[in-house]
Amino acid sequence: MRTLITNIGELVTNDPAPGREDGPLGIVRDAAVLVEDGVVTWVGRAADASSAHPSVEFRPSGLAQGAKIDGSRDASERADVSGTTRPESPSGGERPLGRTQRAEGSSARADLLPNAVVDAVVDAGGRAVIPGFVDSHTHLVFGGDRADEFAARMAGRAYEAGGIRSTVAATRAATDDELRARLAVFVTELHVQGTTTFEIKSGYGLSVADEERLVRLAREVTDEVTFLGAHVVPFEFREDPRFAAADGAGTPEAAARAADAYVDLVVGEMLDACAPHARWVDAFCERGAFTPEQSRRVLEAGAAAGLGIRVHGNQLGPGGGVRLAVELGAASVDHCTYLDDADVAALAASDTVATLLPGVEFSTRQPYPDARRLIDAGVTVALASDCNPGSSFTSSLPFCIAVAVRDMGLTPAEALWASTAGGALALRRTDVGAIRPGARADLVELDAPSHVHLAYRPGVPLVRRVWAAGELVA
Repeated sequence: MRTLITNIGELVTNDPAPGREDGPLGIVRDAAVLVEDGVVTWVGRAADASSAHPSVEFRPSGLAQGAKIDGSRDASERADVSGTTRPESPSGGERPLGRTQRAEGSSARADLLPNAVVDAVVDAGGRAVIPGFVDSHTHLVFGGDRADEFAARMAGRAYEAGGIRSTVAATRAATDDELRARLAVFVTELHVQGTTTFEIKSGYGLSVADEERLVRLAREVTDEVTFLGAHVVPFEFREDPRFAAADGAGTPEAAARAADAYVDLVVGEMLDACAPHARWVDAFCERGAFTPEQSRRVLEAGAAAGLGIRVHGNQLGPGGGVRLAVELGAASVDHCTYLDDADVAALAASDTVATLLPGVEFSTRQPYPDARRLIDAGVTVALASDCNPGSSFTSSLPFCIAVAVRDMGLTPAEALWASTAGGALALRRTDVGAIRPGARADLVELDAPSHVHLAYRPGVPLVRRVWAAGELVA
């Protein structure tokens, strides 16, 4: 099945080439894309598509300001051209594409189009088309919510990681079917807002059985599953009198013993149960959670089990999370709110992506990370939602783009790249985050003439149609 999407006013490819605009975005004007069996097979000018297929009408110059936007989604546009590419192990394989690298043979080849028989044509009506968003950090399998906590925080109470434990209790009490049904709602939310690739972390079970079922349920909807048993120390360990000893319960020494004992469980029986369902291991290296030494134990054990490394670091204050992530070759270190010059230098000299989570600072009133500082230092930056019930209950990457542009120093182009190609790098994927021959056909049509409208019109539902692996999903 071959589908031609044509009359694209502005096509963001994230595949720079001679004659394309906006540097890393690789913009093609008056463009068309050919999709076959869920994969992009050709990218070029709509005029070339029209000349090869006279029945395809080409209307150049896109949407002028104030122009009428028409078009509909009929049965022919819903043709199933699905197909997926299983990601390779993050601990091996080729180095992922960077900003200036291009996949071999990725140039748009107009000579391939005339020989292609097109089965269906989709008219974009001069609108912008961008790669599907890649959300490399979410926590979507959980029970309950924390709306009361959010309201209290907006009334002046500071955010602390301990609120995670209330979600743990609700998640443990929920059935598999309840968690699965709620997860399906979140996946629909992601698709409607243009996200076609997403990672899901565990971390709200914190027992062997509950962590295993969270990664198992997550694996039903995504290949990008992260084992986050080292999220916080669960209540039953913190309150266990065995760890109080002579210091008494509640002392830092007792808390450290409880955390060490819990890490023993995480790197042993819990990892054994969860690794078969996961691609990644993560640890919350932060005050109130796990020290760099405890985090190292978890991450190295996960790596020994064949999992790639991710790290939560430097969210609540300065710490060792970023440099630990770089030292261990993590694909991504996430949050990066409090960084010193040594942290920034370490990131800039590494392949570790700094994944920034604007929804967290928006929802907690913490200071925003300085994305401009990171970009200017040569750090690879990704944007993700961190969708979770406590500190960032949003699944909208368009919202995160708008916040990153307004409050974190990114340009609209940088924010879009960070939420597509940057997210792909954070997951060490080369098949998503770009529109080029050989890539998975993840495309988002905007009800706008330009990608700039994602930041220019915050809060407006601009996502019109979404294809994931060539299948229309929203």
